[in-house]
Amino acid sequence: MSDDLTEKIIGAAIEVHRVLGPGLLESIYEEALCYELHIRGIACERQKEIDVMYKGHIIKGQKLDLLVEGEVVVELKAVQKLPDVATAQTLSYLKSTGLRRALLMNFGQARLVDGIKRLSL
Repeated sequence: MSDDLTEKIIGAAIEVHRVLGPGLLESIYEEALCYELHIRGIACERQKEIDVMYKGHIIKGQKLDLLVEGEVVVELKAVQKLPDVATAQTLSYLKSTGLRRALLMNFGQARLVDGIKRLSL
């Protein structure tokens, strides 16, 4: 599945990775990606709080790394090998928000394109 907005986000992320390379903290990539999206005129919210519903009870405390244009969840990692739970975590964010698209990006890869997963519900 491909769309214009996720392509723009991926392009911005590739630029961040091209300039910074692998090996930094996740928070550095998060701030740099938000700045790159801002430069490109794309709205981005960092550490967006979301509610998780459990049997009609709202549980607070969950945060998205990035929410882009109010439409796409972006989960960032900066590890050598992406843990399997990262995909499940990102899918749970989609379920909690009711959104349909997410990008899971691992800036720890030598080539960022090898560390990008598109997810959708």
